[in-house]
Amino acid sequence: MDIQTLTVWIKSHYQALKNRGDTGQTSTELALIAGALLVGAGLLVVAIRTKLMEKIGIINGG
Repeated sequence: MDIQTLTVWIKSHYQALKNRGDTGQTSTELALIAGALLVGAGLLVVAIRTKLMEKIGIINGG
């Protein structure tokens, strides 16, 4: 998943939520945004962990 696309999507939905007020769907959309943030954070952790494991492998491999 592209982080920039995810960031733009979250910003646009958050701005739309701020502009229109409470119409009953806010909590569901906020839950979706929170879920997207959690997925993005998880992908970031996996990417960092993978990169670190590559570096450790290079160091240990000589």
